[in-house]
Amino acid sequence: MTGIYTTINLTMSIPVLGAAAIALWRLRGAERRRWLLGVGGSLVVLLVLTAIFDNLMIAAGLVAYDDALTSGLRLGLAPIEDFSYAIAAAVFVPSVWSVLTARTPAAVADGHTSPQESGAGVRDSVPDKPAPPALLTTLFWSSRPVSWVNTAAPFALAYFLATGEFDLVGVIGTIFFLVPYNLAMYGINDVFDYESDLRNPRKGGVEGAVLDRSRHTATLVASAVTTVPFLAYLVLVGSAESSLWLAASMFAVIAYSVKGLRFKEVPFLDSVTSAFHFVSPAIIGWTIAGAELTAGVWACLVAFLLWGAASQAFGAVQDVRFDREADLKSVATVLGARSTVWFALTCYVAAVLVLLICAPWPASGAAFAILPYLATVAAYLGVDDSTAEVTHEGWKRFLVLNMLAGFCVTQLVLWSVLVWS
Repeated sequence: MTGIYTTINLTMSIPVLGAAAIALWRLRGAERRRWLLGVGGSLVVLLVLTAIFDNLMIAAGLVAYDDALTSGLRLGLAPIEDFSYAIAAAVFVPSVWSVLTARTPAAVADGHTSPQESGAGVRDSVPDKPAPPALLTTLFWSSRPVSWVNTAAPFALAYFLATGEFDLVGVIGTIFFLVPYNLAMYGINDVFDYESDLRNPRKGGVEGAVLDRSRHTATLVASAVTTVPFLAYLVLVGSAESSLWLAASMFAVIAYSVKGLRFKEVPFLDSVTSAFHFVSPAIIGWTIAGAELTAGVWACLVAFLLWGAASQAFGAVQDVRFDREADLKSVATVLGARSTVWFALTCYVAAVLVLLICAPWPASGAAFAILPYLATVAAYLGVDDSTAEVTHEGWKRFLVLNMLAGFCVTQLVLWSVLVWS
């Protein structure tokens, strides 16, 4: 356990560095300068405040740290690891915000101007269409880099909670669910949703790429090539139980989008399957560590599934018109916008109740991380099919709320392992 705080901080720095890299790569000119000023200014302020208040709290005896669990380096009385939180907040939040609000880069989709910029509701065909972006650029944006942490963190946290450490299996599993898993999940979806994505003005940026037809085969091949080696390794080091869950997870990834299955066009199954995309990494992390799926663990997983189903359903509301134009079915096209919002709200409430009633402490504390979602969805209870697209603003908030909720749950996991265990 020597230096475990340092190990944890280095692991959790992966999404922070990833967000910063995306921001630097995506932003240009004045937008990049604003990002640098925002990050630099907030970093100085947060580091100074952390140094002052950490030293005051430690001197007052409110908190204490064991040097055996840290690197031993201190600034005054404060361990150097404590400053990682300030760095993460100063870098990560401005990076995510800048990427979400920046203009869509030209090398995102199929070379067209976005519908928002052109004023068109549907992408028009351009006779002298530019060449598609480089393959790596296409694969990068198709994998939804902003969402990488949403699948990697459940695996990493479950594995760490089950083992109390982070070894090679934990690292390789986290890397798999960070990038290859997302490339397979979203890349396959982009290929088979091409026609509907062309009609959707949300696509072509951080919320989803529109793949040029010439990149479809390459995306499917890349998805297979990057996932198979990781799958083989996780099966080799795992148990029969974890391998079955891994197989179920990959089946859900494929079945959600491919023709002949298309779970995303089966109302309610679409919400459950989408939620399973995020819950299954946690199950795999837990079982590959050899831990038992107890009643308390299942309560947490069911609550997580309800959260994911609610989020998928609410996200489908904004696409009601585009899905109907493309003759696609979803929970929102069947229930209608207003009923779907109510369905999402009900699932969030159910998730809170499951955690509070069935989950053991401190896991039950995660219920409070769901409350901001309830508030966001409740603001749109009056929408109907004609105004459904206004929920897009609420959906964009989810991209930030997911990070905040993940941070809160991460702290609960760390406390449960390092303090309460």
